[in-house]
Amino acid sequence: MSDSFQDREKSFEAKFKLEGEMLFKAQARRNKYLGLWAAEKMGMTDTDAAAYARTVVISDLEEVGDEDVIRKVMGDFKTHNVTVSEASLRTELERLMGIAIEEVKSDFDPLGSDHN
Repeated sequence: MSDSFQDREKSFEAKFKLEGEMLFKAQARRNKYLGLWAAEKMGMTDTDAAAYARTVVISDLEEVGDEDVIRKVMGDFKTHNVTVSEASLRTELERLMGIAIEEVKSDFDPLGSDHN
């Protein structure tokens, strides 16, 4: 294999890895924001809301996709007698993902802190 082909392959692998990391960070941020949004709907205090948001972030580690997060928040809404439709929750999830992606992109330093 030529050096240029190996360099190109490494470049694509690095790009794929970076995009995966950025997506993971954006999803975690989105889930935190969703947790804070849901906590507000449930009337939680700031301290309780922050703790609840962490549980929403952790709930996303149960399975691939968003269904675990949706199931958790909808279940918590039911427990707290909060009337929010699943469709509204999914809409909020999408809205927050857009915000999270933009924030992660703006925080991104392609060279990392060790290259300053």
